[in-house]
Amino acid sequence: MQTLKGPGLFLAQYLGDKAPFNTLENIAQWAASLGFKGIQIPTSDPNIFNLKLAAESPTYCDEIKGKLNDFGIEITELSTHLQGQLIAVHPAFDLMFDGFAPKEVQNNSKERTKWAIKQLKYAAKASKNLGLNAHATFSGALMWPFIYPWPQRPQGLLETGMNELAKRWLPILNEFDDNGVDLCYEIHPGEDLHDGTSYELFLEHVNQHPRACLLYDPSHFVLQCLDYLAYIDIYHDRIKAFHVKDAEFNPNGKQGVYGGYQPWIDRAGRFRSLGDGQVDFKSIFSKMAQYSYKGWAVLEWECCIKDPIVGATEGAQFIQNHIIPVTSKTFDDFAASGKSENLNNVVLGL
Repeated sequence: MQTLKGPGLFLAQYLGDKAPFNTLENIAQWAASLGFKGIQIPTSDPNIFNLKLAAESPTYCDEIKGKLNDFGIEITELSTHLQGQLIAVHPAFDLMFDGFAPKEVQNNSKERTKWAIKQLKYAAKASKNLGLNAHATFSGALMWPFIYPWPQRPQGLLETGMNELAKRWLPILNEFDDNGVDLCYEIHPGEDLHDGTSYELFLEHVNQHPRACLLYDPSHFVLQCLDYLAYIDIYHDRIKAFHVKDAEFNPNGKQGVYGGYQPWIDRAGRFRSLGDGQVDFKSIFSKMAQYSYKGWAVLEWECCIKDPIVGATEGAQFIQNHIIPVTSKTFDDFAASGKSENLNNVVLGL
């Protein structure tokens, strides 16, 4: 067994125009002051982190690592959630997702996809230059509008969609493989990879690619009424990244999983700060220890009630308290009767 690393903090929800959230150095120093030991860095803003430069310049990467190490902070993973979303976008969502891309490729879905693919390939090289072994992203979605089978889906629609998704991702997966980095899809509603079954379909279409791995986030499974503990038992070999995020699901006589078009605060399923929701983190961290998860436990704050600074402050300690320092011995070693083939034969009456 192995003790996982943490606590880490995903920066996406904290970056802003005012100090200490306006530069990578400032926010790293702030995170360290709360007790975080690592940060997961979004790569969509070159003013915070220049992804292209990181892919091309090991020197730039060494400088970034050096500055962060001065605060006692490591990089847990890079994130291309926004760029990954743009690898595959159904036309129904074109306008809404255009804001994730630079102006020069907006209103041009083909060029936008090319840009996103290049971004992911940069991320593979940047991760290698930073000495990272995992990367966090989204799969994008061509089939999400057809998640519910009404009207009945045309025969072969899902096969065609999954073939196309795999076609777009395979060169990226190969790039990550060439750079020795696992590509971790966050299994998430709104993505074609939104549960275990859809992930397995994707694996079939990318020939069980060894780099097509998982970012585990139990909050998204609470909202789907999916067994998030059994999920670890099934997919632990593929789980290479971990978002520690809480959630609650309180269905009533008016709404359930789909939420009735309500804002987050009024939905039956909603995200909460750590400890305020329904996720059984004691069991999750126990399973992570049992299966020797080698990565980081990274806080992702997305609460519709609690202040984000309070959420981060409490979250760092929450994760630290849940990390299990794994044992190097068996509890009943004191009663061991020794190792002897002759003794074994006698005990068995042989």
